[in-house]
This record gives sequence, C-alpha cells and structure tokens, in this order.
Amino acid sequence: MTAVAANPGTGRWWQSRTVRRFANHRLALLGFTMIALLTLACFVGPYFLPHDPLYIDLGVRFVPPMVDDFYFGTDPLGRDIASRLLMAGSVSLLVAFSAMLMSIVIGTLVGVIAGYRGGLLGAVLMRTVDGFLAFPSIFLLLALAAALKPSPAMVTVIIAITGWMEVARIVEAEVRSLREREFVQAGRMLGLGGAHIMFREILPNAMGPIIVAATLTVARAILMEAYISFLGYGIQPPLPSWGNMLGGAQQYLATAPWLAIIPGIAITIAVTSFNFVGDGLRDALDVRDDRV
Repeated sequence: MTAVAANPGTGRWWQSRTVRRFANHRLALLGFTMIALLTLACFVGPYFLPHDPLYIDLGVRFVPPMVDDFYFGTDPLGRDIASRLLMAGSVSLLVAFSAMLMSIVIGTLVGVIAGYRGGLLGAVLMRTVDGFLAFPSIFLLLALAAALKPSPAMVTVIIAITGWMEVARIVEAEVRSLREREFVQAGRMLGLGGAHIMFREILPNAMGPIIVAATLTVARAILMEAYISFLGYGIQPPLPSWGNMLGGAQQYLATAPWLAIIPGIAITIAVTSFNFVGDGLRDALDVRDDRV
C-alpha cells in the first residue's frame, strides 16, 4: 500500500541511486569516515592505551604531549589525557545518540499525529511546539540542568526535552504534504484505521527528512552536552566528557594549552563530521533532485 518502492534496475541496496549520490558527496564520505574512526577509537581505543583514564599520579602533572607514553600529555592530577579523551568521547557520544533517539521518537510522534489529524488537535500540538521554541533552547537547557541532579541519564533527558521540537515541525510539514496522496486515500477507502495509515503508510514515506534530522540532532546534542558540562551542570568528574575536560582546562590556558585544545579539536571533528553526513543525506534523499 505504501508508496515506498525499490529503485528500479538495482537488485542491491548499495547499488541504489541514493547510495550512489551519497558516495559522490565527498564531504559526506569524509564525515562518515571520521565518525566511524572516532567511534571505533572512543569505544575500543582505551583498551590499547597504557594508562588508566582515572588513575591519578601527581608525579607526572602537566606532562606535555608526546613525552614518554603520554601521547596527549597529562592533566593537573597527572591523568593521561589520551585515555581520558577517548573515554570522554564514549560518554559524549552515548549521551548524544541516546538524546537523538529520544528526540526523534517524541518529535516524530507529535509531528505525525499533528500533520495527519490536523484540526484542533494538530493546532494544539503545534502551538505547544511553538511554545517550547519561544524559549531560547540554551536558557531552557541550563534551567533544567540546574534544577535536576546531574548524571549521564539526566543530561540525556534534558537534551532530548530541548531538542524534539525541530523534529516535530519537520515531520508535521512532511506528513501534511503526504496525507492527501493517492496511497493514503486508497488506505482510507479500504477502511484502514488512522494509526495504521499514520505509522504504516505515511511514516515510511517521511523517513528521509527524519534521517537527516537525526544526523543533525546528534551534532547538536554533542554541542549541548559539552556546553552544560563546561558550565558544571552536566557530566560530573571524575567521569570525563569532552565538555567537562574543557571546563577543567580554563585556568590552565596559558600554562598548559593542550588541556583545552585537544578536547576542543575532538568536539569540532565530531560535530563537523555529523553535519557533513547530514548535508550528504539531505542531498541523497532529495527526491526532487534527478542527479545520480
């Protein structure tokens, strides 16, 4: 019943026009490669490094990078920055992906219902979205972070609560454009229920914008986690995250600049890579573009 169909002339998903168009987007490929390498390094790398990320050795404080086996140097407590950076990356990425999943689920649910039902229910849901968007997300984020006990799970929930509205607006607009299509009208004529039409017929045809939004939401979540952890309301030491590593480096910018430069570079690489992939997916999934 759905309008989703396989690309004609191709028997494998990796031979589809979407994959080919994504593969032709050089920055997207670069971003995908960097994400894969960064994820692998963060989740596997600490097992291959010689130092425990939480081990304190005051005898080796402020060792600069590439001295002995301290590849990125040490911090004010003598902890190895390389192992802490990778452990922090696994924490930050887990928070970002979890927050993205929550944001996508909430935003998609609200957007599909509002876009398909319309009327009073749709208006109430979208005015609720507008109400949330009326508050600057940074202030809302900080207010929630300051009021709640900081933990990785709580930071994830806070970021999701402040990030689902954009997804809802994207999905609502896409569903509104699909609800009068022929395959939806055919479903109504066959007596299919509203829930079946919304989630089995319309939603699969709206997955392109949702996938793009999910990729960009991860980049936003990484920045938001770093922001609130930098200010002391997010992930708390001794558990490292890229944000609290930056926060702890503020007073040593003049004497040990690598403490801030290294996690700053990691955040930049991660966010830029996800944005590149999001741009590539947007181009690849654009059905109005006939380019291969």
